[in-house]
Amino acid sequence: MYAAAAAVLLVTAAVVVGRHIQQVHRTLFVHWPPLFADWDPHLGPGTPAALAVAAATVSLGPALAARLPWRGLLAAAWGTALAWIVSLALVDGWQRGVAGRLTSREEYLRVIGRFHDIPATLHDFTRHIVSGTPHPWPAHVAGHPPAATLTFVLLDRIGLRGGGWAGMFCVVVGASGCVAVLIAVRALAGEALARRAAPFTVLAPAAVWQGVSADGYFAAVAAWSVALLALALTRPSPWAAACSGLLFGLTCYLSYGLTLFALAGVAVLLLARRELRARPVLLLPLLAGLAVFPAVFTLAGFDWWHGYRLLTIRYYQGVGGIRPYGYWVWADLACAAVIAGPATAAGLRRTGAVLLHRRTGSRARLALLVWAVLLAVLVADLSGMSKAETERIWLPFALWLLPACALLPRPRPWLAAQAVLALLVNHLLLTGW
Repeated sequence: MYAAAAAVLLVTAAVVVGRHIQQVHRTLFVHWPPLFADWDPHLGPGTPAALAVAAATVSLGPALAARLPWRGLLAAAWGTALAWIVSLALVDGWQRGVAGRLTSREEYLRVIGRFHDIPATLHDFTRHIVSGTPHPWPAHVAGHPPAATLTFVLLDRIGLRGGGWAGMFCVVVGASGCVAVLIAVRALAGEALARRAAPFTVLAPAAVWQGVSADGYFAAVAAWSVALLALALTRPSPWAAACSGLLFGLTCYLSYGLTLFALAGVAVLLLARRELRARPVLLLPLLAGLAVFPAVFTLAGFDWWHGYRLLTIRYYQGVGGIRPYGYWVWADLACAAVIAGPATAAGLRRTGAVLLHRRTGSRARLALLVWAVLLAVLVADLSGMSKAETERIWLPFALWLLPACALLPRPRPWLAAQAVLALLVNHLLLTGW
């Protein structure tokens, strides 16, 4: 309870201080600090469905998570997460909440026509990152390696054109992230904790930003890379190891910042070190898979390191060079507290206590995994490359903080708090990116 109260105070301070800075200095470039949102109380066609999903998950979720067969639980988790994300998105209506999200000025779909020759465009990709160059990329295209944009180019090529298809692709794939997290928790910390975590991975405030954001898609790819690594080492399975490496390589070419998921991978290797010592050969397919996407993009002419250096220049050319680090270095954590919710704050306190007391067993294994991802968040925060909009940018990390809620003794009140927060944010604010 104290940790949840501290999270509320952090968010409140970020709102009060942020509003003062924005009103006086106009340097935050967000209308409702610390969130990138506007005050806009509204209802929408998704409101009844969102209320129904929330009520059903709070009342039935813990019991069903304990009783369903494992595969049935995973299917139910994916379906419920999908319903939760879509219903929240539809509170803003189909066009504003789904179809128009990825077609705005700074988004990926605005440059589909520039990829008529994919190899040539990849070869010249870095020449359009910095502002002032001929035909600079929109902010989100410039801010990510080309696999992010190329995903939507390929969707367009197979006939799934427009913002509706792109948005639903992100939602359907993104909703699977909770399944990946549950699989990893079960493999590393046991099925009991995975079942307790399941309702919290579904009914998360993060769903407000998962629908519709490409970062939700990135989050799922990163989550599956970690889940497959956990399966590869605990089964063991060379194919799962190869697929894990392949997806982690893709993750690095979807978002520069998600290279920090290497910390989660290290945590998995530590937790499964006995299995790894027994079959070190599993590292070979892992490394082989990891090399695929870097090799493909490098041969196509895209230099990841050069792209990142140019992105740093672009970042400080724009509002990133104006937004005050002294505010965002702690206000970004307030954004993380919003997307993870008060239950996660309480769960993180419990996992921290487990680590501090040097306990062993399944709870300690879960705590190590969660805190490895929290460390990645802190590194991203201190870097200064994530000032503002972290409620969207840090979605991939938020998914791995949610399992900390498995240690909470009374799940229903905490689930209700998670749902109420998501519903309030989605109905009182018009979120954007």
